[in-house]
Amino acid sequence: MDRVEFSRRITEAIAAEERIRVIREEAANLEATGTEYALTIVATGPLTSDALSREIERLTGAGRLAFYDSISPIVDAESIDMGRVYFAARWDKGTADYINCPMDRAEYDRFYDALIAAEPAEEKEWEKLDYFEGCLPIEVLARRGRDTLRFGPMKPVGLRDPRTGKTPWAVVQLRKENLRADSYNLVGFQNHLRFGEQARVLRLIPGLENAHFLRYGQIHRNTYLCAPALLDEWLRLRKLPGLMFAGQICGVEGYTESIATGMLAGIYAAAMVRGEEPAPVPRATALGSLVHYITHADSKNFQPANITFDLLEPLGEETRRRVRDKQERHRMQCERALAAFDAWFAAKTRRERVP
Repeated sequence: MDRVEFSRRITEAIAAEERIRVIREEAANLEATGTEYALTIVATGPLTSDALSREIERLTGAGRLAFYDSISPIVDAESIDMGRVYFAARWDKGTADYINCPMDRAEYDRFYDALIAAEPAEEKEWEKLDYFEGCLPIEVLARRGRDTLRFGPMKPVGLRDPRTGKTPWAVVQLRKENLRADSYNLVGFQNHLRFGEQARVLRLIPGLENAHFLRYGQIHRNTYLCAPALLDEWLRLRKLPGLMFAGQICGVEGYTESIATGMLAGIYAAAMVRGEEPAPVPRATALGSLVHYITHADSKNFQPANITFDLLEPLGEETRRRVRDKQERHRMQCERALAAFDAWFAAKTRRERVP
């Protein structure tokens, strides 16, 4: 997805909607009316400003926001040595959209040793290096063992090199950063190393010997609430139910998940404005399972999550015994989720039509 173009189109659609008034200024506080807040949805994204972060901290209590995350380097496509790499999809499934940089054992060992020895970037005041487990810097992951990367972001399984017919010892995958395919992201290579060190280490990857980096990997602040301790199943702040949170700040990961919680918050807010108690999205659905996770997880060890089958409501024990095939069980979970969502949405639509 071209994120710049996506953002531009969304912005245009919002600005063109007559029922939306766009105010282009920083929101530094959340206005109160007495002890109640006017109905407000906070959907600030991962880079909430310092002023608004302080306001949210004031309302939610100290220590309720977390700052984490790291981003991967981006390389100019023209600087990739295409004679040393190959396009392939894992197990040849789907289209071959990824550039694969294969390593033999000696190349991997040389890269690993350089990575482990690389000098980290200086820690900033706001950084708490308790990283999100799903987005660990590659050097942190590497310290867990020499083969950890080979079973993680550099896993070669299913990526046979068509030129040799063999599976490499390790593979670095590059993913298109935009639709023009003029830049590529190093998948899973988020890191917290000095820029000069990144250039030195990453150019040990076959095909990237002369790479021109458009962006180096780095740590950035990412703000999210400890949702299980703060939010109810309608995404409202428990102690101030007129204040709602949606998007990545409420503890979800990913574009689809962030947008979906925004849609859900809007549906709930519309019902509350009409004086109704919103019907929560069913637990059996993907969205219901995601909201259930962020509002019911262990608050002491809470971390944001994408939607996965693990979060979906499990099938009954009898069905699990009868159906052994994982893909078939996943299909059944999806069909159940779609049916539950359709019924919920139809009921919502009927309520809205009642005069």
